[in-house]
Amino acid sequence: MGIGWQNVLDIALNTYILFRLYVLFRGTNVLRVLFAMAVLGVLRQVAVSMGLIITTWVLQGVIAVAALVIIIVFRNEISSVLQTKDLKSFFWGIPRYQLKTPMGIIVESVYEMARKKTGALIVLPLNKGLESVVQGGISWQGKLSKEMLLSIFWGDNPVHDGAAVIQGDRITNVGVILPLSKRTDIPSHFGTRHRAALGLAEQTDALVIVVSEERGKITLVRNNQIYDINDASVLEKLLVRHAGGETPAGGFQKQTRELALAAAICLVCVTGLWLSFSRGMETLATHLAVSRNTITLPPGISIKNIEPSQLEVLVDVPVQKELAIQPVWVGKLARDLIMTQVSAVPQKVNVIGPTQVLMQMHTLFTEPLSLENIQSSDTLTADIDLRPASIRLADQKKIKVQVSYTVEKREKESQ
Repeated sequence: MGIGWQNVLDIALNTYILFRLYVLFRGTNVLRVLFAMAVLGVLRQVAVSMGLIITTWVLQGVIAVAALVIIIVFRNEISSVLQTKDLKSFFWGIPRYQLKTPMGIIVESVYEMARKKTGALIVLPLNKGLESVVQGGISWQGKLSKEMLLSIFWGDNPVHDGAAVIQGDRITNVGVILPLSKRTDIPSHFGTRHRAALGLAEQTDALVIVVSEERGKITLVRNNQIYDINDASVLEKLLVRHAGGETPAGGFQKQTRELALAAAICLVCVTGLWLSFSRGMETLATHLAVSRNTITLPPGISIKNIEPSQLEVLVDVPVQKELAIQPVWVGKLARDLIMTQVSAVPQKVNVIGPTQVLMQMHTLFTEPLSLENIQSSDTLTADIDLRPASIRLADQKKIKVQVSYTVEKREKESQ
């Protein structure tokens, strides 16, 4: 089956859609469940090819339930992606790698807020984006400085209850709402800010710094780890270890390699899916109803009866195949003769026909050749019996087959 520009466009468009889903949901539980569903889909195809009926039925049911689970359980993550107002980030934007951040400014600001018991929630995203996890917030895009951070979390500032997101040397968003953790094993003195920090850390690889408004204590959260900070140098070391270890160029190259690999995998998956569907669509069977209304006749001619009233039409892709020629003999040789050798020229011919028909054919036969009048070795000319009618010769010319045969006298049986 040839690949036209429409097929290339079809593959490219669906590859980009799949890649965008990876970018938007990367780092979330939705992506992990989708990957698990893809694995189940592959296993189902293997079960189908092996004829495992019950296994196929079970896997199909599990995939259907998993699709329902994604919609119900992860509806908040899905809605946060679909409700984004930034069309650029939705259709073609790529989350920026966390650039090298001036950690000293953050540490100094955090300790100043802890001394004054000013509550704060600071987020440093790393490799995985936050778009599908966080909600709300105001785009800030301000230069990072101690004065800027202190003013954001000042008690009379309208956005002081939300989180501030820092990327590189800029504060990109403020007043951001983070998902709350549902863990039951967190310390009782942890408030809403701590629970929000844990909720974000559970779903992304971001670093979250919390300053307690009541106790003036500093806490750093990453993944499931909670660090109680009592010294500025310890906080700076942790920040540098997790968020400052790579240069911007190195981080960008790492992210580029990751996204390039993801794009390649998406292309392979979509191409494989297209090939699978295209093979299945090569042969289409449909039924056509035949009635008096569907047949147009000249004036004066009427329809008495239609039998059958339905026709099955098979639409298949034509292919070319080389088939061997075999002579067909009918009748009997004289009792004193025996045929010792037969050859046909040409021995093989190329024919064109439906894929499903030619898959089952390996030989073409000649028209019947009579044995009744054969008395000696000779050559006969015969036509090829082109059946079924859906096949034809590739060169469009009628081919005559020269059938040469050798006959000999039988040896007389001893008395």
